[in-house]
Amino acid sequence: MLRQTLHMLGKEMLTEWRQRARISGVFWFAFAIVLMVAFATPNSAVLPQVAGGTLWLGLLLASTRSLDQSYAVELEHGAMEGLMLWPVDPIAIYYGKALANTLVLVLVAFALLPLVIAIFDAPVVGNPLNLIVIVLLGCMALAAPGTLYGLITSQARGSSVLLPLLLFPLVVPAVLAAANATTKVFEGDPMEQVPSWLALLTAFDIIFWSLSGIAYGKLLED
Repeated sequence: MLRQTLHMLGKEMLTEWRQRARISGVFWFAFAIVLMVAFATPNSAVLPQVAGGTLWLGLLLASTRSLDQSYAVELEHGAMEGLMLWPVDPIAIYYGKALANTLVLVLVAFALLPLVIAIFDAPVVGNPLNLIVIVLLGCMALAAPGTLYGLITSQARGSSVLLPLLLFPLVVPAVLAAANATTKVFEGDPMEQVPSWLALLTAFDIIFWSLSGIAYGKLLED
């Protein structure tokens, strides 16, 4: 299973490398949202307080463009049937795609972080290692259900609209937890709330990475 997942991950990352414009498009979409929030905030004194929320708002909205396109190659070239004929477990296909989507979001998040810190004048008072963990867990929380819903909406008419409608209500707890934890790292955490938010993100990831993998195989066969 691990070998199959790694092969699937390698295929997905090779596809992303050949279509690098797609990742840059996701980044610029998220960056535009960050800029709009920064320039729309009337009081510059509150910019550091909204930096964490703005980062995750940008990632949430931009993730729909990445997840919506994760099946584009298979659909455009009629390769979905060939993918199903691989001697690969459907669960390995799911985890390969979900890991690839996670890596794309992590790359975009780490590219956005220094820009958010500079634009919002948000000093990192807390432990920077916590910030890295928050980004990883938060991107995993977006990618796990997003990869599953991407399959559901991939062949539907208006998939770019349907995917956010399905995904956003589900990931609200994870996004709120990631935004609050990021804000605590930026501003400092005297009450030590970051571990609680990280525990919530971890529980969310465990549940959805498990359930989505199980459901994916049945949906792929249908």
